[in-house]
Amino acid sequence: MRARLLNIVLLIALLLGSWEALHHLVGAIAISSPAETVQRLAAMMATDSFWMHARETMWAFAQALAIALSGGLFIGLVLGGYRPAGTVFEPILVAIYSVPKVTLYPVILLIFGLGISAKVAFGAIHGIVPVAMFTMNAVRSLNQTYLRAARSMRLTPGQTALRILVPATLPEIVTGFRVGFSLTLLGSLIGELFASQRGLGFLIMRAVNVYDVKTIFAVTLLIAVVAIIVNSAMLALDQRLHRRL
Repeated sequence: MRARLLNIVLLIALLLGSWEALHHLVGAIAISSPAETVQRLAAMMATDSFWMHARETMWAFAQALAIALSGGLFIGLVLGGYRPAGTVFEPILVAIYSVPKVTLYPVILLIFGLGISAKVAFGAIHGIVPVAMFTMNAVRSLNQTYLRAARSMRLTPGQTALRILVPATLPEIVTGFRVGFSLTLLGSLIGELFASQRGLGFLIMRAVNVYDVKTIFAVTLLIAVVAIIVNSAMLALDQRLHRRL
């Protein structure tokens, strides 16, 4: 534990030192210093308008994440449990995953309009496919003895999924959730960069338009810290589950 904490401290110090060095190298016109960025973030967080934008982003992201995780889990369990369907739809999922999602944003806007629904949809389509693929591959690699036992006990498909498939494939599912979390967050923020009037992505774009470097880095720092904390927690859970196998 001490070695891990020391490594974390050294990594943070290296990142801050590199950031400060880049600030002095290219100047404040392109990169704000760590101290200036933290000061701007603290000043922004003291205002009500900032939290209005933060709540908009969190609400859109929470809805997109719920759709991506639940939808991806359901699709993965179905396609993994029923191999003929998985064989047919796996290339389709891979093709969808390889398509740059930005090209789909005009279609999303036409379908859902300029409100929060478009951001939710854009975030969900980023995360649902990797969750489905991780889950499907986990179910496919499951020991068939478990499924034969389920059939011998005459479990329904729903009971088989809840009592056998999900517990047995939980480590891989958590890995898919971790990837889905990151991509859903990315999609939600990208959705706010275009045709949005509220949210942290909107704050970044407004700062870009007026060339407010400190605000750009302040909002980006906040998003990065939250994403790193959540991903680190999920990674620790992922590693713990895999060690139990």
